[in-house]
Amino acid sequence: MGFPRSRFDLGFDQATNCPSALAPMQDVTGLPFMRLIASRGEPDLFFTEFFRVHVNSRLSPEILSSIIENPTSRPVFAQIIGENIDDILRTVVDLKEYPIAGVDLNMGCPAPRVYKKNVGGGLLRDPKKINRILSEMRSHIEGNLTVKMRIGFEDDRNFDEILKSIKLNEVNLLSLHVRTVKGGYNSSPDYSYIERALHFLEGSCPVFVNGSIETAQQAVCLKNELSTQGVMIGRAAIRNPWVFRQIREVGEGIIPFSPKRKDLFEYCVELFSVLSHPGIDEKRVVSRIKKFLNYIGQSIDQDGEFLTEMRRSKTKAELFTVFEKYLIQGEKSQIEVLPEPLFKHGTAKNSISQGCNPVDCK
Repeated sequence: MGFPRSRFDLGFDQATNCPSALAPMQDVTGLPFMRLIASRGEPDLFFTEFFRVHVNSRLSPEILSSIIENPTSRPVFAQIIGENIDDILRTVVDLKEYPIAGVDLNMGCPAPRVYKKNVGGGLLRDPKKINRILSEMRSHIEGNLTVKMRIGFEDDRNFDEILKSIKLNEVNLLSLHVRTVKGGYNSSPDYSYIERALHFLEGSCPVFVNGSIETAQQAVCLKNELSTQGVMIGRAAIRNPWVFRQIREVGEGIIPFSPKRKDLFEYCVELFSVLSHPGIDEKRVVSRIKKFLNYIGQSIDQDGEFLTEMRRSKTKAELFTVFEKYLIQGEKSQIEVLPEPLFKHGTAKNSISQGCNPVDCK
């Protein structure tokens, strides 16, 4: 059954130096990817891809598998996306039949096809509706009600009002992506909004920082400098599936695991395997894995030759030839999965010290 924990118990070890979560990413963070991450160092919390909620919606069996067949002992939160209160409550009742740690409301998806339906990031334009939704969800959820959101739709005009609803409705965790919806993934993250949220919420709701956290060092430094409960990481975990293990190691003040090219080769091969299913055309699997490899390729060569050749591949054989060329036959033995911090000195807006020493981030 769902909601096995009392309110305020998110399910991670309170002694953890830097609690971490794998951000929900549609068409990415299903059961196969959870398994890959789990075998390389799992986060403290998992969130499912979003369950679409509308008048005719039913719980997706594929997404449910990441709950039912959870390959770890870590809590899994079921994320939903929708705006009709009756449909949301029906979905909440249905989810109670499964071993979830809570229900997470998506208020941050920046995809135009999503926000144009006034769901996901589109909800941020209507703070009064957000309050009604959270109020009804809170009255039907005995355990954890969590929210993942951005700082606003095209600006921050509704930010404080939405925070007020989060506090009023006793939300148990806020995962805050520090960009606007219209800012997508290319605008600069503004971490001052984390400080603003923490000040407004006054300890009533834990906050996880999310947005452009690329390395374990950055994660731990951000967590400590901003005094958040933890960090949520998405795209960087596709590129570097060891990042949660590294966060744990950096948080403990030890040198983090540094993968070799052969480790990345094994990851790519296993990724192809878990994305393959009987009856699925090989070319479809090749096409799907390219979405992952677009992130992974950033670690392999700065000239982009891996990405160019990977994108031209149409079969498994062609793709694996590319893997072997760059990951087995490559001259360098170590892969660059820990780039230098991308933040600058100075303001809380960029809030992390350049050149942060992992040992100093305990």
